[in-house]
Amino acid sequence: MFLLILLFSGVHPAFASVCRNYNIYDGLRYRICILSINRSAKNYWEYRAAVSVDGVKRPVEVYNCRQRVKVQQNGTVLPFQQKDPGEMICSFFNSSGR
Repeated sequence: MFLLILLFSGVHPAFASVCRNYNIYDGLRYRICILSINRSAKNYWEYRAAVSVDGVKRPVEVYNCRQRVKVQQNGTVLPFQQKDPGEMICSFFNSSGR
């Protein structure tokens, strides 16, 4: 009995991610999941997020919902594409400045 109580007494972290499936055209589809996300305290329209596309984890990038661009770790600035993870992040968290 003591062993059973000990087993269930530990707190296990919950790992949940927000995922969406997208159909591009004629059967071409992919799945985007937000693995971790942090909103900027200074710029409320920016999110630092790690996402996965079809199970492949991408490095953390900064998603700017005001300018509709993402900043990669190497400093490269890219505009959002159709069905981009940035579009999902900005629409899901309903950022102002659209």
